[in-house]
Amino acid sequence: MHDDFDRLLEQELKDPEFQKEWNVLEPEFNIIQAMIDARKNSHLTQKELAQKTGINQADISKLENGNANPTLSLLQRLAEGMDMQLKLEFIPKQEIVIK
Repeated sequence: MHDDFDRLLEQELKDPEFQKEWNVLEPEFNIIQAMIDARKNSHLTQKELAQKTGINQADISKLENGNANPTLSLLQRLAEGMDMQLKLEFIPKQEIVIK
């Protein structure tokens, strides 16, 4: 299913208007996916992560579904709960490669 999405995205990114909107939203998508991947790699359910961090499970669900905007301190609490370190990067635009 992920391959189907990648193929569709590759086709859609040929449209300049779609690509412009994707570029605006991509950082948010990347943060959401990173949170989900980190939680799963930590072998934690949302409920377990909620218990470890004191963050309501419903709020973790909203974050993972893209229905909430996390603060930096909230991301740090999530990282700590997964025994991870939060790392943010600023990279030059020319280094961004679109698949």
